[in-house]
Amino acid sequence: MQLTDIVVKKQTQAGRHTDDQTKGLHLWVKVTGQKYWNFRYTNHGKRVGISLGAYPEVGLRLARERAIEARNLINKGADPWQEKKTAKKKMEPSTAPKFKEYALTYIDTMRPKWRNEKHGDQWVATVSSYAFPVIGAMPLDEIETPHILEILTPIWHTKSETAVRLRGRIERILSAAITRKLRTAGNPALWKGHLENLLPTARGSDKHHEALPYSEIPEFMSKLRETDGVSALALEFTVLNASRTSEVVLGLRSEIQGNVWTIPGSRMKAGQQHQVPLCQRSLDLMEVAKSLDPESEYLFSRNGKPLSNMAMLMMARRMRAGLTVHGFRSTFRDWVSEETDHSPEVAEMALAHTIGNKVEKAYRRGSLLERRRRLMQDWQSYCMVGACANLRLVPVALAA
Repeated sequence: MQLTDIVVKKQTQAGRHTDDQTKGLHLWVKVTGQKYWNFRYTNHGKRVGISLGAYPEVGLRLARERAIEARNLINKGADPWQEKKTAKKKMEPSTAPKFKEYALTYIDTMRPKWRNEKHGDQWVATVSSYAFPVIGAMPLDEIETPHILEILTPIWHTKSETAVRLRGRIERILSAAITRKLRTAGNPALWKGHLENLLPTARGSDKHHEALPYSEIPEFMSKLRETDGVSALALEFTVLNASRTSEVVLGLRSEIQGNVWTIPGSRMKAGQQHQVPLCQRSLDLMEVAKSLDPESEYLFSRNGKPLSNMAMLMMARRMRAGLTVHGFRSTFRDWVSEETDHSPEVAEMALAHTIGNKVEKAYRRGSLLERRRRLMQDWQSYCMVGACANLRLVPVALAA
């Protein structure tokens, strides 16, 4: 049919009326007299029709323009019906939870999984400071790669460690949302195969914790013994036992039996119980700490509360800029390898490292406690060069 504005206006016969000037365009007249424009085409052998609007809101000229646009999409290999569906979905308000709402819920859900209670607070602090201002109010299914780059780029080089941790946290939050089917698209915070193609490797992200050369340990420990305060006591204890910060700051007096400290698996990185043979200096340090806070349940505390994770770090950095508490474990390991005849397996067990070799793991069934005790006694003696190795502290009131 040759359609004109007058023909369209006067057409009352129910059915589809084809426009001879525009391929696929039809005027659909219902028995009620209502008129609609329809574009019909074939997609993979299947007949498909999409609405182009109702008449007279959409006139003949506009209907032809829309039909031509649809035909152009087909010529480009696209599906007009799918394109229209996608566009309509974008216009509809998303029902997915907002990122801020879901992130806080996720963190609260994961808190029991993390051994350190402050770990969850660190998550909240980083996503609140950097992610929420950009994507906090956005629905989970609308967050895309440019949004993640907007968050990370300003701090990628200036605060590399924070940026790397932040990216990982956002990735895990969005991954959980995908698992719960709150997001259908991929994870825009994924590093491998995605952001690694858009961001350079963060400076310092692959560096080890800075460690003090073991040759300088005796002098460092001598100065540390002259420093007042619970943090100094805790740091010296940590170095002498090659322990991790979280193991010491949350250590309980009830975990000490004689000269053995048993750390439950819930506080160990590998999730397995670990026994530490304590030498005399360590016992003396705990005795002084107890005299400063007699009613506390913790090994080192102030007013019954454990030290913060930063207490020993700040103490170490006041004595030598750039040091980390974890780095002393590397110092200990270097000393064992280069200055002693103690076996590597004893050193690795002293550090509570996970055994990766299955054959070695099968043969190493015991805790090697006595061999580790001799190792830690030698380490204590080395650390206290210039002081009496059997020095006992007399409990005195130290400045907090």
